[in-house]
Amino acid sequence: MVIKEVIVNDYLTKSNLPSSDYVMNPYIGCLHGCKYCYASFMKRFTGHKEDWGTFIDIKKSDKNINLDKISKKSVFLSSVTDCYNLVEEKYKITRKILEQLVNSDCYLSISTKSKLILRDIDLLQKIKNVTVSVSINTLNEEFKKDMDNASTIKERLETLKELHKNGIHTVLFMSPIFPYITEWRAMIEKSKNYVDQYWFENLNLRGPYKKDIMDYIKEKYPEYHNQYVEIYIKKKNEYWKNLAKEIDEYCRNNSIHYINYFYHDELVTRKKENLES
Repeated sequence: MVIKEVIVNDYLTKSNLPSSDYVMNPYIGCLHGCKYCYASFMKRFTGHKEDWGTFIDIKKSDKNINLDKISKKSVFLSSVTDCYNLVEEKYKITRKILEQLVNSDCYLSISTKSKLILRDIDLLQKIKNVTVSVSINTLNEEFKKDMDNASTIKERLETLKELHKNGIHTVLFMSPIFPYITEWRAMIEKSKNYVDQYWFENLNLRGPYKKDIMDYIKEKYPEYHNQYVEIYIKKKNEYWKNLAKEIDEYCRNNSIHYINYFYHDELVTRKKENLES
């Protein structure tokens, strides 16, 4: 584990994400080490030679967050790290950010895989517009252990329950959905009493981790390997189109509030076009 401190000018960055105006990333890298993490591309820009999940930079800034700049804007914490990764307990960078956002009228969305967020319930309750999404893509603890070093599935579900009990708007972020493996219906049924909304995002395979995931499926889930070849090698989209319809029908029939982010690239393109017009 390689940990170092770096000085940054500002935590606030303009966002290209479809549903956020700004992002804040308190750390560079993430010790959760998710095997499928798209954010591993950051190594191209940061110069890190270590394997993804084995390094983290602690971003420190003396500059106060410009609350006027984000007034009535959507802010996402975080996009290329988990703001509650393992070192947050010691360094408290995320907590220091939240202490400033208590006085903001921005629309804050926090995404994490960690139960550590419960430490900050006192601040979350003071922020005017806050949504907390907890990422879960399985009920199988063994599969989870193969994929990341974050909190257990049981702990994540308990985190959602506790946040909901304390009046925080909760989202179960089903991300990324692994074809034929993620038990999305069972996950909804298990959590619907304490989850306000569900977000769905499909598994995208690109870069060096594509081979790693394909090899993993071949070894651990050989019965699905041919289907993964169809989706990720032959680039056929029928699975996602059909799943989107199933999710839509199920959620409408069961009065489930949800957002489908399957077509992320299209949403990003549409946002850019709207900004340019």
